[in-house]
Amino acid sequence: MRIETERLILRNFKESDAKDLYEYLEKPEVNCFACMKLADMDAALKAARERAEDEMYLAIEEKASGKVIGEIFVHMESANSDSKTLDTASPCWMLNKAYQNKGYMHEAVSAYYDYLFNEMEVRRIYIFTEDYNIACQNLCRKLGMRHEGTFIEFVSFVDNPDGTPKYENTMQFAILKREWNDFD
Repeated sequence: MRIETERLILRNFKESDAKDLYEYLEKPEVNCFACMKLADMDAALKAARERAEDEMYLAIEEKASGKVIGEIFVHMESANSDSKTLDTASPCWMLNKAYQNKGYMHEAVSAYYDYLFNEMEVRRIYIFTEDYNIACQNLCRKLGMRHEGTFIEFVSFVDNPDGTPKYENTMQFAILKREWNDFD
C-alpha cells in the first residue's frame, strides 16, 4: 500500500527501515508503546521484518529525506459479533520525537482516515489515548473526532517503582464516516 501527501509517503515497511525504527522505539514516549521498546539494532531488524510482513503497519516516510519518521497501524473489527464485515477501525500512531510539532501526524492521519473511510469503506474510527497525552488529544480534536469518554484506571502498561501496576486513565475519541465527510 502507498498513500502520498504533500510531505509524506505512507507505505509498507522494509527491512532497511530498521535504523529509523530503532531511533523512535529505543525509548517510546507513551507507556502504551512500552511493549514495542527495542533493545538494540538486532531487535529493530526483527521488528522491521515483522512490520514488512504485516500490511496493517505503514511506515511514515518524509519525502524530502527518505527517512522513516514514524508509523501508523490499525486494528480492524466488526461492530456486530455476527457480522464478518470489518467496518470499525482502531488506528494507532507514533512519531519520532525529532519530527513532532511540525504537522506531520495531522498530515499522515488525515490521509490515512481518508483511505480508511473512502477506500476500505470503514463506518467508524476510534482511538484510545492516555489522559496525559495532550498532543494526541489535540490531534483528535483537530481531526474532528469527539471525546466519547474517559476510562479511569483502565489499563496498565508499565509498573510503578514498587512493582505494582501503574494504571492509566484512557480517553476514547471517535468519528463516523458521515462526520468525516462533512468535516473534511
